Amino acid sequence: MVNFRPPADDLEFAVLTLLWELRTASVRELHERLGVPAGNVYTTTAKVVDRLRDKGLIARRREGNAYVYSPKVDRREVERVRARQLMSRFLGPVPHAAVAALVDAVSDIDPELLDALERAIQSKRSPGHGS
Repeated sequence: MVNFRPPADDLEFAVLTLLWELRTASVRELHERLGVPAGNVYTTTAKVVDRLRDKGLIARRREGNAYVYSPKVDRREVERVRARQLMSRFLGPVPHAAVAALVDAVSDIDPELLDALERAIQSKRSPGHGS
């Protein structure tokens, strides 16, 4: 398992998502595909790439006269950590009301998701689960 800190904001996540799609890219390529359309300057994209590298999310290697970057962490792992953080903030210190609201929302969105939620709960409660 790779040790990392998750993306702190939407821009960091967008750059990381683009790297997952491209597999490798220079800052210039990332900036042209993401920064320019968003109206960001090149240095903003470069700073985001540096932050992602500092967080252990991407690796850098020299290719000719430029550096290219690639993801170090699997997308599913990052999304799992982000979802946990989101749920922790959502549930807060007294989670009962938030859990009830979540069940109501799931029921409104797609009642079949309640079955999936129930299976997930049963899986967590099953003996030998180990978490």
